[in-house]
Amino acid sequence: MRNPFGSPLWRNDAFVRVWTAATISIFGSLITRIALPLVAILTLGAGPIEVAVLRGMDLGALLIVGLVAGAWVDRLRRRPVLIGADLGRAVLLVSIPVAFVLGVITFWHLLVVAVLTSILTAFFDAADNAYLPTIVERERLVEANSALAASGSVAEFVGFGISGVLVQLLTGPITILIDAVTYLVSAVLLATVRRPEAPPPAVEDREPVLDEIRHGLRLVRHDPILRSFAAASMLLAALWGVFGATFFLFALETLGLSPALVGIVAGVGGVSSFIGAVVASRSTRRWGIGQVAIAAMLLSALGNLFIPLAPAGLPIIAVACLVAQQLIADSAVTVYDVTEVSVRQALVADREVGRVAATFSVLAVAAQLVATVGAGLLAEVIGLRAVAFLAPIGGLLGAAILWWSPVRTLRDLPVRDDRSVAQIAVDAERDQPVGA
Repeated sequence: MRNPFGSPLWRNDAFVRVWTAATISIFGSLITRIALPLVAILTLGAGPIEVAVLRGMDLGALLIVGLVAGAWVDRLRRRPVLIGADLGRAVLLVSIPVAFVLGVITFWHLLVVAVLTSILTAFFDAADNAYLPTIVERERLVEANSALAASGSVAEFVGFGISGVLVQLLTGPITILIDAVTYLVSAVLLATVRRPEAPPPAVEDREPVLDEIRHGLRLVRHDPILRSFAAASMLLAALWGVFGATFFLFALETLGLSPALVGIVAGVGGVSSFIGAVVASRSTRRWGIGQVAIAAMLLSALGNLFIPLAPAGLPIIAVACLVAQQLIADSAVTVYDVTEVSVRQALVADREVGRVAATFSVLAVAAQLVATVGAGLLAEVIGLRAVAFLAPIGGLLGAAILWWSPVRTLRDLPVRDDRSVAQIAVDAERDQPVGA
């Protein structure tokens, strides 16, 4: 078997540092992904609506600032944005264990931290998507994204696997302190990257922020490949919105599983995601970008069908169903994410990547927000199990959109258009019939 670390990618010092920082940061943030809702549920007694609101406020903040973040990231050097976002999130998360130790932690405190960290995450994610193509050659984008996904999957396995145990041993608020430390470590590593970035546009050459946001939206709207991926990603996000609103309560209350066991089950998804990341590059070389993306979307739907099929009162079978969901859906979504992000980075010019990434993010967040809040409200009426049956629909519809689009025939990464985003948008608008 060929040693993946023998690839020229691993001789790229800037990428190795960014990869290490991302892996450490993901490890901590995935612990918080379980710890934060568990703090709401176990420490503050939150129910379905409160959990949905907590996640909804998180997503709402991304929705509000996402497009602005993308436009500003395209105006700035990306590395300082990444470092600043890491430091800001560390400070915010530290406030939770401090409030807990002082006995003043409240649900409103969790909401404020969730909102502010989401705002910083919007800037971080837009800068992260735009930064990678500046340190990695185009022909190695799939490999680089696969490597990031693979290490993130290992972090997911370890982070999710121990998060429930840590919550039981240390309580949720103290567990969140680990995430704050990982953000600090990530910021230090990013500060050591010495690869120069291309200078951002001069101040006098900048367009108004709203115009730059419109350019990003128009590029996604008028490019058939980007448009199809964006629509499919929205449906996949809706699937995860239903999952996020129901999974923890369903596992803890309906199935009667312990927080530690739920964390271990979630950790299995890390192993599955690692497998997906490893096979993503090979599978796209063999079957092509489009076919792999469609298959991954279908498998994500199949995997999530196992959640509502888990029986109460039969813990072994219930855990087996939840593990099946993690093994099938998580690996499939990782493969899809690698293909989608690589296509975007290859297709879009350097100073437009941030806006396009933010457009994708905001569209997905909007879909996930609606699905999360809707699932939380609906669960109060028809129950958690019934709502969980709705999640796979997102994957099925997403696969259908990709199938009936140019993505189906896309074998390799698309070639970037040399025109600017503004010119593409203007040309597309000019080709529109009057009144369209």
